[in-house]
Amino acid sequence: MTELPAYLPRVVDAELDEILPALPAIALEGAKAVGKTRTALQRARTVHRLSEPGERAVIEADPARLVAPQEPPVLIDEWQRLPVSWDLVRDAVDAGAPPGQFLLTGSAAPREQPVHSGAGRIVNLRMRPLSLSERQLDRPSVSLAGLLTGEAPPIQGETSIRLEDYVEEILASGFPAIRPLPERARRLQLDSYLDRVVDRDFDEVGQTVRNPAVLRRWMTAYAAASSTTASFETIRHAASGGKKGQDSPAKTTGIAYRDALVRLWLIEPVLAWLPTRNQIARLSAPPKHQLVDPALAARLLGVDAAALLAGQPVGPPIPRAGTMLGDLFESLVTLDLRVYAQQSEAKVKHLRTFSGDHEVDLIVERADGRFVAVEVKLAHTIDDRDIRHLNWLAAQVEAELLDRVVISTGQAAYRRRDGIAVVPAALLGP
Repeated sequence: MTELPAYLPRVVDAELDEILPALPAIALEGAKAVGKTRTALQRARTVHRLSEPGERAVIEADPARLVAPQEPPVLIDEWQRLPVSWDLVRDAVDAGAPPGQFLLTGSAAPREQPVHSGAGRIVNLRMRPLSLSERQLDRPSVSLAGLLTGEAPPIQGETSIRLEDYVEEILASGFPAIRPLPERARRLQLDSYLDRVVDRDFDEVGQTVRNPAVLRRWMTAYAAASSTTASFETIRHAASGGKKGQDSPAKTTGIAYRDALVRLWLIEPVLAWLPTRNQIARLSAPPKHQLVDPALAARLLGVDAAALLAGQPVGPPIPRAGTMLGDLFESLVTLDLRVYAQQSEAKVKHLRTFSGDHEVDLIVERADGRFVAVEVKLAHTIDDRDIRHLNWLAAQVEAELLDRVVISTGQAAYRRRDGIAVVPAALLGP
């Protein structure tokens, strides 16, 4: 029997340990292979694996077995394989199930939707691929939670992580079982992951794929749009690669692909920040595109470290301000911030004016509307030009702005004389 590798502690562990003793049912949701089952197994005492055909057949014959008296927490793994399991848990909560009773994991919204939403009974908790701090690349010295206090905490620390290391992390992925593999095996595993999405997972959410090659081209065009606000029409046309005789998917088909990938937790666009407390003129509303892990984007585009570091044009023709490496580095930082922000009950968004004159890569917003503004720079040193949009934003919304941060590929974390924090990505943590 193959021995599992050592469990890597996750940021979401702290959230689970805080809420599990207070809530009767929690659903861990996220893309396949992000580690939901392994995290749930750290706590579960009874396990029902609905991904196993034999075990699922037994439960299908008598679904009530899932909520019969048994040692809690009870893990129902891949609950979407038997949608009635959701309704059974919901009914058990209504009947008075105690706190800490049920854990559910799910990798997709099921084709057959549960009768009840579970609102107010089952709490959803998102899991994403490993952030840089969870990969234990270095010891974080700057806390996002501290930045969100608005108290301008001291910024310090040094790292030996360099640009080439960040490129390796982009390509290695944040999937716990994939990233430790040798490079060739890792590439094959990522390719296999993408093949399963096209060949099997779309069917799981009820979406028929009539032409797998068209879907694959659309996904590749979406990957090329990482960290951009390219329109869906631009992505659709880019899916043809500009080749004669190679048709773009129909608009309705592209929308269906997008919706299915959202339901599979494989794309998670960064929504536009549209504040209500102030009047910044003419903000743009389109989302910024992101796959769940930049390694998937890199595999779809067929790029390696040498191509990224050389700044070569890659993939379908998507307009971008910088290089593909810069956009994938932003994808990596976006993943980090989403993992850390969730622990602080904050959301990650982006800002862009309608004219494109001003944009801030990421906005980490607290529930009360106050926020930290973040620029992501593929740069070792930061100069005044790199922070001009942060200064513009500060002049517009001084009261709501908690802190200004530039996340870089440099070695030292510090505060500039103007108060802006400069933080290497490897030194940022929850």
